[in-house]
Amino acid sequence: MPHVLIVCTANICRSPVAEAILREQFQANAMGGWTVSSAGTWAVASGQAADNSRILMAERGLDISGHRAKMVDAAALARADLVLCLGKGHAEALRVEFPLETGKIYLLSKMIDKSYTIADPYGQDIDSYREMVKEVSAILDEGFARIVFLAEGKAVPGD
Repeated sequence: MPHVLIVCTANICRSPVAEAILREQFQANAMGGWTVSSAGTWAVASGQAADNSRILMAERGLDISGHRAKMVDAAALARADLVLCLGKGHAEALRVEFPLETGKIYLLSKMIDKSYTIADPYGQDIDSYREMVKEVSAILDEGFARIVFLAEGKAVPGD
């Protein structure tokens, strides 16, 4: 079954949220065999998800309290069928460092035909986190069919 990897900076704010929401979407669509994971380009291994991310996911009935940050690496990229990056810098860095994986690396915002970075709420108040969750959720909802299409190996080079 396909594997989607979600990447942000520290793997404690944005990517754990996106991972939980996308996993829930796959389950809601009877696609339980799909794998969703997350990692960071500058993660401190084993760090917990940010308090505000945990709180807001709990409000949605999603438990990310067991999340532990991990660094993105060659093995994680090789396992993934699709890599969704929360920021332009993440996508650019991964394409440079892992040129063989370039064809499966996308900005999350590209799933709705846009090209921008999802703001990192780290160190800000819960309203900033709430805005990030709202934005990530909206993109995952609207772009779900495209995510499935790309993860199933139907990527278009240069998209």
